[in-house]
Amino acid sequence: MSTSELTALLLFCTAMSFSPGPNTTLSTALAANHGLRRALRFCLAVPAGWTLLMLASGLGLGALVLGVPALRLGVKVFGIAYMLWLAWRLAQASQLGQVDERRLNVSFLQGMSLQFVNIKAWMLALTLTAGWVVNAGGQPATNPGQRLAIICAVMILFAFISNLAYAAAGSLLREWLAKGRRLLWFNRGLALVLIATAGWMVTV
Repeated sequence: MSTSELTALLLFCTAMSFSPGPNTTLSTALAANHGLRRALRFCLAVPAGWTLLMLASGLGLGALVLGVPALRLGVKVFGIAYMLWLAWRLAQASQLGQVDERRLNVSFLQGMSLQFVNIKAWMLALTLTAGWVVNAGGQPATNPGQRLAIICAVMILFAFISNLAYAAAGSLLREWLAKGRRLLWFNRGLALVLIATAGWMVTV
């Protein structure tokens, strides 16, 4: 992979990883309600699940999903339903500790599974597959396996750091959120982000 390709890859991954989405929203919510330590499991689940998604996409699953409308629709429907369910659960929490991994359904395995119904994650994986794995500077790549490995390594780092950063922000707000009804409105604000994400998923 050339220097220019790697630079473009890093810039693209930065923009996609640190922009708000379902993963960063849940990382923030878990840390705000339970502290940074409790959010770490989800922060680790995101890169683990995303790497599996990227490997699957690079090995042909992405092309299959794009080529079979029923599969694409299924991913979208499950993703939208899951986002709305998470938003509903989150919007009900008004006290610290009231939201936990079981209620939000984001244990480690479930956090990994979330990536497979996350349209943003799919778009990222498909874009990386088309732009960096199978192509090299506009030409078919001669080393797609090596390029896929580089991308997975980069995204493991970016996915973890971005979610950890959002979780750290949520954790820093815990003391402030404990007063009055601040946590309730904070959680409802995050729930609206999830609802907006579900709305965006309808259009893609």
